[in-house]
Amino acid sequence: MRLQRGQIPQLSRQMVKALVDAGDIEVSSQRDVERDFESVMTSYLGQVDQVLSRARDLVHQRGLPQGEFSRIKELAAEQAGIKVGDDGMDYLLGQLLEMLMQSSSVEEVFAEDHEIKKRIRGFLREEEAQDQKLDAEVRAKLRHVQEGTRVWEIEYERMKSEIKRRRGM
Repeated sequence: MRLQRGQIPQLSRQMVKALVDAGDIEVSSQRDVERDFESVMTSYLGQVDQVLSRARDLVHQRGLPQGEFSRIKELAAEQAGIKVGDDGMDYLLGQLLEMLMQSSSVEEVFAEDHEIKKRIRGFLREEEAQDQKLDAEVRAKLRHVQEGTRVWEIEYERMKSEIKRRRGM
């Protein structure tokens, strides 16, 4: 699962508003809960960045083929105590739910855990679908560059930034 840092404030606002409007939670300050959501998601992204960096370093240091990157990434994530890939969304949902239970800005939680996760998951899936669409577009434009190389990584980020800028994302 990939989140864009720039989308986190808007995503947090949407999630908290949906939970409050549905009567799932009662809050003393909606803005504080939004900031708590932002903090959890930003922290998760920071941890994922560290895991990816560690995995890249290990693949490079050991001279492993790029095909081993995903396996090394999973091991690095396990060592860091987080989940990435397919399990990343469930991990993040658990972290957000835990924050709701412990936040001083949340007065009461009325809904069951699975109901809250289901409501939040919709927003994360929508964000993920947009990111996958953007990723597919970038990859289509980079067909001529070998994936996994340093040039590919640089061009991928450059092209992604350019497309996002053009779309006002």
